[in-house]
Amino acid sequence: MTATTTLHVGNLPFTVTEAELRALFAPHGDVQSVNLVTDRDTGRPSGFGFVGMDEAGAQQALAAVDGQVLQGRPVRVSPAQQRQRQGGGPFRR
Repeated sequence: MTATTTLHVGNLPFTVTEAELRALFAPHGDVQSVNLVTDRDTGRPSGFGFVGMDEAGAQQALAAVDGQVLQGRPVRVSPAQQRQRQGGGPFRR
């Protein structure tokens, strides 16, 4: 099984689709997942997302896609940072 490297993709047009984002990254390697983030309250696109790729493809895509213009906006690509888990549950004082 191939390890997946996740890329953070920012400054996306609000009209971009997962299929368009997949097509942008596909020439550089095996795209394993695409996730466009939406605002949880409104359901509107947030202008960023994540692309999971094989490690070699992710490195190639990072160099090739960062700064590329998509629907009039320069796309920003960087390695995704692991999100720190925060404690859940009820608010306590």
